[in-house]
Amino acid sequence: MITDIEQETSDIEWFFTNGKEIGFVTSSAGKLPISVANKSMEEIAFLTAYFSDLPYRSSLTINPDLKALLSPCTISREYLSDFTKMTERGLFSFDKTAFNNFSDPNYHLVAKPLNPLRFEDLPLEIAEVLFKTKVNGEIGTSLNICLIG
Repeated sequence: MITDIEQETSDIEWFFTNGKEIGFVTSSAGKLPISVANKSMEEIAFLTAYFSDLPYRSSLTINPDLKALLSPCTISREYLSDFTKMTERGLFSFDKTAFNNFSDPNYHLVAKPLNPLRFEDLPLEIAEVLFKTKVNGEIGTSLNICLIG
């Protein structure tokens, strides 16, 4: 289990699904959904290693609304690098919208793949861990962790 102190002092990468596609999120020291906080760090590292090691599969589109959400100075190649890496592997990538507010549940889309990785194509051992963190509906441009089961 990941404590509130660990969440508030760490940038934790986590993943979710809607049963069709997969999302990648960086917590930016924000509160995690309960289903993620209840995972062990080993489960999170297991998912991170799997998705990080996938080969390139997709071109991507950067969210055109990023400039309105972040200061233009923030949107650098360095800022985008982790997001684009995961998106090129077929995952929708999200970042915390209010960086300095631990409890704020809102995240925004940074990049989306043109050829998304499908949940049905995952190995069973990955799918079982990932399916514990599920959102209903389509993956859009915003994400509220209060709606994640």
